Amino acid sequence: MAIEFPPLPFARDALEPHMSARTLDFHHGKHHKAYVEKTNAAIAGTPLEDKPIEEIVRAAKAKGDQSLFNNAAQTWNHTFFWNSLSPEPTGPEGKLKDLIDSAFGGLSKFNEAFKAEATGHFGSGWAWLCQEGAGGLKIISTHDADSALVHEGLNPLITLDVWEHAYYLDYQNARPDFVDDFLTNTINWSFAATNLR
Repeated sequence: MAIEFPPLPFARDALEPHMSARTLDFHHGKHHKAYVEKTNAAIAGTPLEDKPIEEIVRAAKAKGDQSLFNNAAQTWNHTFFWNSLSPEPTGPEGKLKDLIDSAFGGLSKFNEAFKAEATGHFGSGWAWLCQEGAGGLKIISTHDADSALVHEGLNPLITLDVWEHAYYLDYQNARPDFVDDFLTNTINWSFAATNLR
């Protein structure tokens, strides 16, 4: 069975003015869709054809198949990213709040650290909040299609796409403003909490 191109978990205009419907038309409707199509073309007629996307990403990484990895990982990363966004964000609660307080000294300190990682990342890639094992939290960034999914010992909780196509139509080259808007207005803490182990 082919990998399905997932719909957005919210209306195209639900994140405006922080992320425009026009951006989502290109980012989800063209970029993400193309990754899904290329992944499906690459796995057609192979033993990976019926596997879930996570297994395809890990198998491509293990085999050193960079082309398949790039497309499959970007397919997974983007789906994870859409779920990392919410038109009605709330703050972290319960266990997640406790872990943020312990790891960073509170939400404002987390925001500072995440922004520094996301804006300091040179070139295309992703900023991630991850859980290390069953323990504390860690912020990392990955280059290009690389995914926290394949980093041993890390459990991704939330991600922000820092490729230029994620923000250029709305923010031009002002990545820091895009990151601020994510942290203040669109981050989906409920999704992050569901990913905790």
